[in-house]
Amino acid sequence: MILSGTEIDRMVQASSIVIEPYHKACLEPNSYGFHLGADLIEYHGGAIDPHLELQFRRHTIGDDGFLFIPGRFYLGHTYEVIGGIDYASELYANLSTAMCGVFIQTSAPLGHTGAVIRWTLEITVAQAVRLYPRMRIGKVCFWENYGEIGAYGGRYTGSSSVVPSRIIEDRAL
Repeated sequence: MILSGTEIDRMVQASSIVIEPYHKACLEPNSYGFHLGADLIEYHGGAIDPHLELQFRRHTIGDDGFLFIPGRFYLGHTYEVIGGIDYASELYANLSTAMCGVFIQTSAPLGHTGAVIRWTLEITVAQAVRLYPRMRIGKVCFWENYGEIGAYGGRYTGSSSVVPSRIIEDRAL
């Protein structure tokens, strides 16, 4: 069951959901509007090989914004630290962002229960778009768990900014 905005607010106050910094004005009927952090990663160096270290450059989005170019793939992060102590979370682009051809979290929107971090965002654009730090870019919703809850202890635990893929840790069986 998805939580309503008023229930998200109640769970933030009860410390069952973490959103820092938290602004009640960002609550929506079934979600909370989150903002883009200033750090980006862009892969380079040709094809990605899961058995080799990834080659990437770091960028910082300044106050004048950063021009995202079609055909490139960027990793950004949420400005807020977000997560459910007792709830699973799911991140999406907001409609205004998507209507400009900006896509985030198209393949990995699920946040496991207990993962309280600055979320790494998968960002692609359909046309050149300038984005700014701390602009509202997406929304997070929270889901009630059914069954026994296993706390998140994955390899992205404690992320405080954007992190590159750790695909090198995925070895074939």
